[in-house]
Order: sequence, then C-alpha cells, then structure tokens
Amino acid sequence: MLHNLRSGIRHGEEGHGMPLIGTLAGGVGAILLAIGSANDSGVLAIIGGIVLAVALSATVLLQHMTIDYGVYKRLDEIKK
Repeated sequence: MLHNLRSGIRHGEEGHGMPLIGTLAGGVGAILLAIGSANDSGVLAIIGGIVLAVALSATVLLQHMTIDYGVYKRLDEIKK
C-alpha cells in the first residue's frame, strides 16, 4: 500500500502528484502561523511563516521540475 502511494505521488497524473507535497506543507505552515498569531506566540508564528514560505517556493519548483520539464522535452523532440 505504501509503495502504491509513493508511486502515485511520483508518477500520478503526469507529475501532478509531487507539487501536492509542497501544498500540504504550506497548509501546515499556514495553520502554525494562525495558531501562533492567535495565541500571541511569536516563535510559533515565525516558524509557521517560514514553513509556509518554503513550502510555496517548493511547490512552484516541484511543479516546474515534474510537469514543465516533460512538456519542454516533448516540444524539443517535435522541433527536431
């Protein structure tokens, strides 16, 4: 079962599964940021903000690597 989950994340829907990891991590960061802000906990809010920022950057990078690289490779093959 774990093997199927890993395979689905890596190869599911032509690479659309990998950016999901960054999106989920961003959700966790947003929740930590909200909890830290509501409870007047500066440390938790800072950690949440950092996790959110890194996750958003990772999502864009993962999407570019898993989806866009394949599209560019196919376009290059068509041009040849």
